[in-house]
Amino acid sequence: MSNRIKVAIAGYGNLGRGVESALAQNKDMQLVGVFSRRNPDSVSLLSKDVPVYAMADLEQYQDKVDVMILCGGSKSDLPEQSPYLAQFFNLVDSFDTHAKVNEHFDALDAVAQKSGKVALLSVGWDPGLFSLNRMFGETVLSEGETYTFWGKGLSQGHSDAVRRVAGVKAGVQYTLPSEAAIERVRAGEQPQLTTREKHVRECYVVLEADASADTVRNSIVTMPDYFADYDTSVHFIDQASFDKDHTKMPHGGFVIRSGVTGAGNQQTIEYSLALGSNPEFTASVLVAYARAVHKLAGLGEVGAKTVFDVPPGLLSPKTPAQLRKDLL
Repeated sequence: MSNRIKVAIAGYGNLGRGVESALAQNKDMQLVGVFSRRNPDSVSLLSKDVPVYAMADLEQYQDKVDVMILCGGSKSDLPEQSPYLAQFFNLVDSFDTHAKVNEHFDALDAVAQKSGKVALLSVGWDPGLFSLNRMFGETVLSEGETYTFWGKGLSQGHSDAVRRVAGVKAGVQYTLPSEAAIERVRAGEQPQLTTREKHVRECYVVLEADASADTVRNSIVTMPDYFADYDTSVHFIDQASFDKDHTKMPHGGFVIRSGVTGAGNQQTIEYSLALGSNPEFTASVLVAYARAVHKLAGLGEVGAKTVFDVPPGLLSPKTPAQLRKDLL
């Protein structure tokens, strides 16, 4: 297919590998290169025929790439990379620091308006798909409350905190939504929920040979900023069980809008995800929106965009007529 959308990846970690896998499942798109800050010779891709380039050489390839998908981190990578790359490429990023989205949008928009590119930010499942469902919920049910629950999911930051505890050889932490809280929301109570009431934390730990389980448990459950404000359980397992059951990156969650219409009729909208691989699912969302970015650029759009600005039909490889026939 000579008219395939030419996509490149900037950054090749878990998310970058997920994007590579997702592109292989979308026949209207083609991975034309991966850009890395590492030595290109040290980067091993799933696809042996795709070249790896140095991140420093990105500018040389702007005529060979339709859309660049940025797979760096939100803390320090994307705030610098996204505005810089918007000078040269239509792009999609997964910036997920909710409190700084408007700041990131303004930085991207200033560059993309000048360069004539489309720069789509904060794409994924939250922010991203969950954001859309929060908007649909509060727009359709204007009188009500919106609730977001995350999990069951592996938290990388909290897992790192567990592993820093003395006596821990290996450990992970999962965030779980409180079933009791979800049921209260589904029942239409519209409760005001505390942090402790919304989520619980579950840890799986392999102990060092001479470590005390009671001491390690106490160190974890009383840890300020991480576990002290939550109901936290700690399970001690052996290394074989840890390697077998706790090395993947599952996640998911729920967006629930509870509202009333008319003469007090209770209405509930619920959207949920159960993900076997957080990075692979996030990557699949990025790839769908990369398709939309290419279409928006073809329509003459420029500037920064979010998921709120993208017509949903542009995400699909199907024509408008096919969508109407198959899905409407």
